[in-house]
Amino acid sequence: MKKKILISVIVVGVIAAGYAFLGKTTQKDAEIFVKVKKGDFQVSVTSSGELYAKNSTKITGPTGLRRARIWQVKISRIIPEGTVVKEGDFIASLDRSELADKLKNEQTELDKANSQFTQAKLDTTLELREARDKLINLRYAQEEKKLVVEQSKYEPPATIKQANIEWEKAKRAYTQAGQNYRIKKDKAIAKMQEAGANLAKFESKVEFLQKLMKEFNITAPKGGMMIYARDWNGKKKREGSTIQTWNPIVATLPDLSVMVSRTYINEVDIKKVRTGQQVNIGLDAFPKKKLSGKVISIANVGEQKPNSDAKVFEVSVEVNEKDSLLLPSMTTSNNIIAQTVKGVLFVPLECLHNQGDSLSYVFKKEGTSVTRQEVIVGETNENEAVILAGLKLDETVALSRPDNGNKIDLKLLDTALKSKVQKAQAKKVQDELRKQQELKKKEEEERKKKMQEMLEKMKQGDKKKDGKKDSSKKGKKKKTKESKASTKVASTK
Repeated sequence: MKKKILISVIVVGVIAAGYAFLGKTTQKDAEIFVKVKKGDFQVSVTSSGELYAKNSTKITGPTGLRRARIWQVKISRIIPEGTVVKEGDFIASLDRSELADKLKNEQTELDKANSQFTQAKLDTTLELREARDKLINLRYAQEEKKLVVEQSKYEPPATIKQANIEWEKAKRAYTQAGQNYRIKKDKAIAKMQEAGANLAKFESKVEFLQKLMKEFNITAPKGGMMIYARDWNGKKKREGSTIQTWNPIVATLPDLSVMVSRTYINEVDIKKVRTGQQVNIGLDAFPKKKLSGKVISIANVGEQKPNSDAKVFEVSVEVNEKDSLLLPSMTTSNNIIAQTVKGVLFVPLECLHNQGDSLSYVFKKEGTSVTRQEVIVGETNENEAVILAGLKLDETVALSRPDNGNKIDLKLLDTALKSKVQKAQAKKVQDELRKQQELKKKEEEERKKKMQEMLEKMKQGDKKKDGKKDSSKKGKKKKTKESKASTKVASTK
């Protein structure tokens, strides 16, 4: 009896162990083997980005900083980002300390110039008054000498001669004094002009600095939502940041009707991206929100990614939809559809393995055994790869390398088939390059055409200006002739 019970326990244990083993094996097989699929394959490039308005009004600091020889100014106060403002509302104020020092110095120079002008005015007044008094006295002396000559006509010849000499001296002195007075007057005028110009210069400087001081309070040029501007390093300008004469933008008022997602694509994937490609856009803040867009610009020059050795290219994607939920600086996910290949076989990337640089293979299930099969890989995306040769629809391949993968023999493709596929791929690449070159050529021709049209418009504008000048010159000549003719008639009369 005990023996039967022992045998029954052993049998039950073996069955349970076998069931557990077979169950695990079946589960393992289900987990690591997938079937080859056929359908439309999308080649896409995915990256994160940030929203900004395509069109925006810039809120700038004072435009006269360069003239005042102030090269940078700190933002002492600025309203919170995202504030909705009306036209004329306060936006920010700038640090006035440097400008106040300059204004104080110029005010001192103005006071000095004012004093110099007053001094010059008094000096010239006194000099000219003395010159006029002397001229009057000499005129009286001349008349006295003339009177002496008239009274000496009955005197001896020598006395008459002496009286005439004295009269000539008096006339000569009066003439010279008149000439000297005119010279002194011209000198006084020049002196006053110099002092007046110096005074006007400092008055203009002080007036300009006072006007500039008022511009240190920055207001909104129109209504909208205020967004902080970014500095050269990508950081937002906040309280304590500086604005420079070459970049006086403090904030912007974006037009939220047209939004753009700015993203950066790795140099490895940038060759897949072209303008006009469709993009699927997602918002991190609203995961269920799905948007669409298209690539509108690609940077010609790459840049260094911060804290990384990778080079990236800036790509701008215009959002097609208008939505009140779209706000500047929102984080976006951008799935750029680079290409759609119709009716092809594809497998997950995990199925592919490489031997050297040129040979790719998969582990294909054939019945109960697994073989190592060479394949030719076509287009790839982030998850899957197109199989051009080596597999058929619904064949089963392993997602991971078997433990004895290196011991399994490699089945190579037929050389003729491999050559045919490779030639077809090379032709496809050449055709793609040719299309890209044609597109670039077309864009260049359009650019040249626009430039030519712009030059033609400029020339036409210059011709119109020249025509107006000629007509004005002819009008002036006609008026001159008419005035000359009228002068001749008047002189004849």
